[in-house]
Amino acid sequence: MTRVGPVLQAGPVADAILAAIRELNAEVQVIDRGSYLRVLVPERCRVTRAQVQRHAAAAFRLPQDLEQVMSSFQGRFFVSTEEARWEA
Repeated sequence: MTRVGPVLQAGPVADAILAAIRELNAEVQVIDRGSYLRVLVPERCRVTRAQVQRHAAAAFRLPQDLEQVMSSFQGRFFVSTEEARWEA
């Protein structure tokens, strides 16, 4: 099974993104390396602007705000102003 998802620089924005990913996806695996978090989901990982914004309690713009904390990713990456997803 192929796992996909973002690598996020640790901090409050990454915490909000991770919380949103956990709500929208099953079997979320997080590898915490201290300064960054590797988030992995089987086959397809999805996150929405609205979910991240709700967890951050602040405005969140896709793709700009995601790009600032995502240093890398696994899989094919697709993004719009409303949703980001990583697919196998």
